[in-house]
Amino acid sequence: MSSFEIIGGKPLKGELIPQGAKNEALQIICAVLLTPEKVTLRNIPEILDVIKLIELLKSMGVKVEKTGLNDYTFQSDEINLNFLTTSEFKKQAASLRGSIMIVGPMLARFGVGYIPRPGGDKIGRRRLDTHFIGFQNLGAKFIYDTNESFYKVEGKNLKGCYMLLDEASVTGTANIIMAAVMAEGITTIFNAACEPYIQQLCKMLNSMGAKITGVGSNLLKIEGIKYLTGCEHKILPDMIEIGSFIGLAAMTGSEITIKDVSYNELGIIPDVFRRLGIIVEKRNDDIYIPSQSNYEIDTFIDGSIMTIADAPWPGLTPDLLSIVLVVATQAKGSVLIHQKMFESRLFFVDKLIDMGAQIILCDPHRANVIGLNKQFPLKGISMTSPDIRAGVSLLIAALSAQGKSTIHNIEQIDRGYENIDLRLQKLGAEIKRID
Repeated sequence: MSSFEIIGGKPLKGELIPQGAKNEALQIICAVLLTPEKVTLRNIPEILDVIKLIELLKSMGVKVEKTGLNDYTFQSDEINLNFLTTSEFKKQAASLRGSIMIVGPMLARFGVGYIPRPGGDKIGRRRLDTHFIGFQNLGAKFIYDTNESFYKVEGKNLKGCYMLLDEASVTGTANIIMAAVMAEGITTIFNAACEPYIQQLCKMLNSMGAKITGVGSNLLKIEGIKYLTGCEHKILPDMIEIGSFIGLAAMTGSEITIKDVSYNELGIIPDVFRRLGIIVEKRNDDIYIPSQSNYEIDTFIDGSIMTIADAPWPGLTPDLLSIVLVVATQAKGSVLIHQKMFESRLFFVDKLIDMGAQIILCDPHRANVIGLNKQFPLKGISMTSPDIRAGVSLLIAALSAQGKSTIHNIEQIDRGYENIDLRLQKLGAEIKRID
């Protein structure tokens, strides 16, 4: 197990280039299973979850070639269906959450999709009902082996239908779209997730010959076709990493430019940080954060305390609430953080409290943050990263804190952030990896 050792309290300066979007990459890598032809994917982030997914596809028989620093080709013309029932498949697939999204394309193309209960962050319940109810609506048979915690869906002749999703699940929507693109007839999905990741998946599938309309809305219409071709696709910059860098700049009083952010795809993210008092300047397609000695949280029009909550797109992604929370600890003013989706995601605040932050954890979903206005810096401590986003939030806190901090279990951070220590070192951060 590896750790980060950090000497905090230093302002940073320089440019950062965001990696490719993790959540998009996991979807579009699974989509290569829909065609026997070659698919070229660009700007794939070299992070643990993505590497694990690529290794899983290789084990299934997908031919993978790395053609550039973050570019790959995939060809799924010789898939080994027998591998899906082996113990090795169960071990590999169970190690990451994104493996669930192989089921939709496998069902569409081969009529079968198997997956063990997938792993991932321990941030609360992450149910899979939406995925499998969607497959059943298309005519697939669902089987769950409770002893093995193994899911199976089978269906050779999927048929399009109307369905209303019980929740606007991003991965659920992606999985159902990939199953429906080759189903007979027309599928209509209402209450579909419409995050940029889903829009990118739909654009990629349409470039392969799929017929998807309503992209960008919560009402998708899919006309099934029998065959998809190969394509080329470039992944967007990671909006979560961009938000993390904005928070990093504010907490450490740093002057940072974030390059090539695809600003128009960021939704309300820049404005959320502006409501915390952070100066966020758009310069062409870059974001510039000047050094700030302090920043003040806005209030609502009637003067009441600001509440920042997650919501389905175009609301604020839940992946950034941990970042918003830690940034608020050094702001002037108070804010209520309301994490609606996951009941365990705010439990990392005990580490921030140990560092000197003033936070009242109201319940598993809400935390009241009283900002210290940088008058009382956080102090370095030893802590453990519980999940990807909390891990990076603790990293940001450590970089702003006085003294030495140690963060254990940084494999959680590596799952979502590419070479984060090396990139921060280039900005002047005192951070080193200890194995």
